[in-house]
Amino acid sequence: MTRLLRSLSFRLALTYVGIFSLSVAALSAAYYWISIAAPFNDVKRLVDREANVLAGVYIVDGAPALAAALSRRAAETGARKPFHAFIDEKGHVVSSNLPSWPKEAGPDFIEIEADFYRDGDEDDHHALSRDRVFRDGARLIVGRDAEDIDDRREQLASAAMWIFGVTSVLGVIGGLAMSGAIGRRIEAINRAARTVIDGDLTGRVPTTGAGDDFDRLGETLNLMLGRIELLFDSVRRVSDSVAHELRTPLARLLAVLDRLETIDGDAETRRRLAAEAASEARRLNKIFDAVLRIARIESGRHATGVRSVDLGAIAADAAEFFAPDSERRSIALKTEIAGNLQATADPDLVFQALANLIDNALKFTPPGGAVVIGATAQSGAVTLSVADNGPGVAAADHARLTERFYRGSGAEAAPGEGLGLSLVEAVASRHHAELVFKDNDPGLRVEIRFPRRKKADLADAAADPTNKG
Repeated sequence: MTRLLRSLSFRLALTYVGIFSLSVAALSAAYYWISIAAPFNDVKRLVDREANVLAGVYIVDGAPALAAALSRRAAETGARKPFHAFIDEKGHVVSSNLPSWPKEAGPDFIEIEADFYRDGDEDDHHALSRDRVFRDGARLIVGRDAEDIDDRREQLASAAMWIFGVTSVLGVIGGLAMSGAIGRRIEAINRAARTVIDGDLTGRVPTTGAGDDFDRLGETLNLMLGRIELLFDSVRRVSDSVAHELRTPLARLLAVLDRLETIDGDAETRRRLAAEAASEARRLNKIFDAVLRIARIESGRHATGVRSVDLGAIAADAAEFFAPDSERRSIALKTEIAGNLQATADPDLVFQALANLIDNALKFTPPGGAVVIGATAQSGAVTLSVADNGPGVAAADHARLTERFYRGSGAEAAPGEGLGLSLVEAVASRHHAELVFKDNDPGLRVEIRFPRRKKADLADAAADPTNKG
């Protein structure tokens, strides 16, 4: 019972029942005033006026005049039947059309059951009457039929009891049903969460397909759990890749250091081995720096300088930077850059990503080949591209190109650690851009499609406290 009372859905159901009951009470009060209280007061005022007039007749003209007035009144036809009883000072009934009345005079207004029996049938009347006693002891009762008002009052009282009773019972039943239904959906979420807590990252929240609030919540949680599972798998792969990639340079470094310990007197050999050790250490340091840089960008901890920039200008700067290297390799470096390619981006990160793409293209393009750097605007996006006419990459391997330390077939002899495209993907993801690999026939074409941002987005980026630009 305590658990049930703590259930939010059950308490909400009871709250709804309370609000509904108050609404019914308010409507009942309005109905009572319009259909019962107001007409009842109208009858009272009518009876009061008639009683005062008839009392004046008795005081001024005496009992015979009052009896005659009462007879004329009793003969009236109208919506409300008139009733009266006149008892003189000696207690004799002078005139009356009431079947009975209280023996003792009561308050100013009394309600008298004035039922008549005619041919075995009961004719119900309810006389709302004014009871007045004169100084000489005579008593005058004047009333009007208010049976219809009394019937409505009884009906309202009976209906109110049924309405509030049924509402309360149905409210409790509805609360129990609602609490059970919502509780089952919440328990399904709890089970999925406990499954993930226990280490099974495949746990998901079941959905009914109804598209209701719980289905939308479940879909959102499932997306989050899927993203978490993907990140954990990525961490595992990165850990395995880092361990694998570091094993070889560490083994080389240890071997060189061991040889250094065993060599005496040969300065030239010691210098060569020391240079090899330093080279392996620098390679290790480069790997660590690249992994940390990618992690900072992916986690959003990289201090960004997001602002409105011309991506075409960045592409032109990157082409100028790599021009000497392309000349040394006898590779033509071409540009296809449009003007006014404004987008919201961090120019330093974009330059790093573009530099990695150009560096990869130059590595795998043979002498006499060409690398084309492009910057165009289309379909609401600004696209930076790097295309080469080297050996290219099989379409089946495109999905793996951004894996850390992945090196496709034929790339083993090329310098590098297999982290360049992972950094490009991190930069693209940071900018909500799309990274696309295409067959250049021959060669490979890589595109980064940056979405154009509205002025409101630029203002938000400028107000971002992480924006260091």
